Amino acid sequence: MPKNKIHKGLLKRVRISKTGKVRHKTAGHKHLRSGKGGKRLRQMRKDPWMADADAKRLEILLFRRLRGRNQPRTALRKSASPAERKAAMGEKLKARAAMIAEYQAARKAAKSAA
Repeated sequence: MPKNKIHKGLLKRVRISKTGKVRHKTAGHKHLRSGKGGKRLRQMRKDPWMADADAKRLEILLFRRLRGRNQPRTALRKSASPAERKAAMGEKLKARAAMIAEYQAARKAAKSAA
């Protein structure tokens, strides 16, 4: 199966923190600043973190889980560790073995009754 390719152009324009927040520069802040008011330029300097909905949209391009500026850390679904996965698989196998044993006992009882 081919590997998923992340969007290289987007990676050059944003930074992703370890907690999954996306940092970006506000559009229109780099050039032609003389025509813009001081208040507008100050507002462009503020809050480099991306909003929740926009961060969600970028997940598709980057193939990873992200969170917006207002989302808690618990918003990210964590993958199970290998030890947790192994424990879950062991429980699943035990349940399956118990179900098979119960089925075989029921068949044996039906066979002896007939």
